[in-house]
Amino acid sequence: MRWIWIDRIVDLEAGKRCVALKNVSLAEDVLHDHFPATPVMPNTLVIEGMAQTAGILAGHARDFREKVILAKIGRARFVDVARPGDTLRYEAVLERVDERGAAADGTVTRINPATGEAIPMGEIRLTFSHVDQNRAGLAFPEHNFVFTDQFMNLLRNSGFA
Repeated sequence: MRWIWIDRIVDLEAGKRCVALKNVSLAEDVLHDHFPATPVMPNTLVIEGMAQTAGILAGHARDFREKVILAKIGRARFVDVARPGDTLRYEAVLERVDERGAAADGTVTRINPATGEAIPMGEIRLTFSHVDQNRAGLAFPEHNFVFTDQFMNLLRNSGFA
């Protein structure tokens, strides 16, 4: 099973930026286990949502020819938490993309469901590797195990494929 931590892509500018949304819900088991009395979405999963958003941006910039994998979290700073009912807005800006990999800066905003107010939640800097170009003798499957049918369906359903 593969977890997708974004629900919809709302903007995708080739080689520049990607904006995705995630609705935080108590229907997700992980929220029941993380601080059960006051459930919040773990920041590690917020980072994963940003990595998926920025990874789609990096993959799209080179027509999904490479297997894009997260290589490094350069910075992850949070000033707020996401609770059930919130919508997270991930915005990734591509800083670099080349044959070896990519780097992106991202911001996470929490949308308050009661007021619609956008509240800054965090900043994340990520580095990706194009694994086929950097394998250092390691063997990887020929098929693109990163951009699976799930990710491509997300792009199609959001109107970007």
